[in-house]
Amino acid sequence: MPTTLEIQIKTLPSSPGVYQYFDANDVIIYVGKAKNLKKRVSSYFTKNHENGKTRVLVKKIVSIKHIVVDTETDALLLENNLIKKYQPKYNVMLKDDKTYPWICIKKERFPRVFLTRTVIKDGSEYFGPYTSIRTAKALLDLIKEIYTLRTCTFDLSKEKINTGKYKICLEYHLGNCKGPCENFQSEENYNEAIKAIRNIVKGNFKESLEKFQEMMMGFAEKMEFEEAQKVKEKLDLLSNYQAKSTIVNPSINNVDVFSIISDESYGYVNFFKIANGSIIQSHTTEIKKKLDETDAEILSLAIVEIRQRFNSMSKEVYVPFKVDLGDTVKVTVPKLGDKKRIIELSERNAKYYRQEQFKQIKIADPDRHVKRIMAQMQKDLRLSEEPRHIECFDNSNIQGTHPVAACVVFKDGKPSKKEYRHYNIKTVEGPDDFASMEEVVFRRYKRLLAEDEPLPQLIVIDGGKGQLSSALKSLDLLGLRGKIAIIGIAKRLEEIYYPGDPIPMYLDKKSESLKIIQFLRNEAHRFGITLHRNKRSKSAIQSELEQIPAIGKQTITSLLRKFKSAKRVKNATFEELKAVVGDARAKKVFKYFNP
Repeated sequence: MPTTLEIQIKTLPSSPGVYQYFDANDVIIYVGKAKNLKKRVSSYFTKNHENGKTRVLVKKIVSIKHIVVDTETDALLLENNLIKKYQPKYNVMLKDDKTYPWICIKKERFPRVFLTRTVIKDGSEYFGPYTSIRTAKALLDLIKEIYTLRTCTFDLSKEKINTGKYKICLEYHLGNCKGPCENFQSEENYNEAIKAIRNIVKGNFKESLEKFQEMMMGFAEKMEFEEAQKVKEKLDLLSNYQAKSTIVNPSINNVDVFSIISDESYGYVNFFKIANGSIIQSHTTEIKKKLDETDAEILSLAIVEIRQRFNSMSKEVYVPFKVDLGDTVKVTVPKLGDKKRIIELSERNAKYYRQEQFKQIKIADPDRHVKRIMAQMQKDLRLSEEPRHIECFDNSNIQGTHPVAACVVFKDGKPSKKEYRHYNIKTVEGPDDFASMEEVVFRRYKRLLAEDEPLPQLIVIDGGKGQLSSALKSLDLLGLRGKIAIIGIAKRLEEIYYPGDPIPMYLDKKSESLKIIQFLRNEAHRFGITLHRNKRSKSAIQSELEQIPAIGKQTITSLLRKFKSAKRVKNATFEELKAVVGDARAKKVFKYFNP
């Protein structure tokens, strides 16, 4: 007897629509869209899902509801609205509780132009929202600098002006207003300025620039040079603002640009609105992944949500790869030229935003920072678990003298210096890096096993295939092969070698995973060199004192314990030496340094 769920799946239509998954408590846990409802929903129950969260989701589904729509565009919009309304546990959501500022051109006689965070549906025009209050204020300041607009809140109806109800104020005397309240400025003249302002906030500077150029030349021809200079100043202001805001080909008009940068846990989507070659809006948002969603899935959802939020009516979007947005929007994937450059700029903005978020999270939420880095390392290095405990080995010897090795330990991506260990190589004669590596890895993990200490999730060997093979021999002897992940990192090109794989892997030079591995390797090198340097220094000091005839090791030890260095022994007086090693030996030492 088929279950209710199986019957619901079998009876789904093969048309576009939105599906909703409910749990045992009849709560919506997931909302999705599909070109073919039957095919898409069935795939959840017939596929073996690699992602653990998806498997958990499928287990929790008790019933399904669906809504059939006419087009894929309708499905996109409906999916977005249902996610915002019900906030299902397994859906990604664009969190944004900010109220952004708008530039409002008020619907009234002699319209005011001002900033507001509240949109009132009274027929007024709203431009924005602006994600930066500084940008909005700068644009409004430019408008007020160029055009004389009223700032008062009076009802400037014909009747009230004609009856002489209002008097001009200080703004008129300062030259910031032309006095429409006393009929000193006609409505037609005022509306010309409003028309120009409307174009400027839309990013269209062409008409205003041409008009000011015309006015300036007109005043100059009439020999009215002061007026011509005033217009020139306004022209320069507008030209400078346009130069700063125009970053692409001015023919690119009324286009939305979207890009995404993502890691294991989050996606970062950047949005540009472009008009006449100018970026008139820019916004980046962070999206937490719920079910290991692809970049394409996150981006398509984000585009619908952001376009709704920013009230975008653009008929074309530029994206870095193909996404499904239905039939009403043209999707362009630029391959070269100015269009490609604007996508690259958008991606850079998403990267910068991501880096800023990391810096803030590192301070405010270190646990999340560590979890993200560990998850990224697990993915980048193809590990079966997060490398919370990593150990790195390095050998140090110069021309075969004093061979030593270092083991450094990182916990949660940071050095755990109290657990660093130095090793004097005991069983190897001469400069044999491979044999030295074999010895030190064997000694390290034999001891950890004997003392029942926790083993690392990852071992990093400073060296290429040879050193890695030597370390593997020791793991084999200890029965740890396959129980601890191990890689080698070669210095020249930062190749990463895996056991049994002759072809190295190369990580992105800017990736955090590679930076942590390089930090490990450099720490191991520094720590190993420190011991090597100390051994060489001690050896050099002892060898100088050993040149003194008839002086034994005990005498040398006594002198160094007192004077700390061969140089101080050399500079000591006879009486000082006598006090330490007696008369006879003091004479031999003093005579050697003072013949």
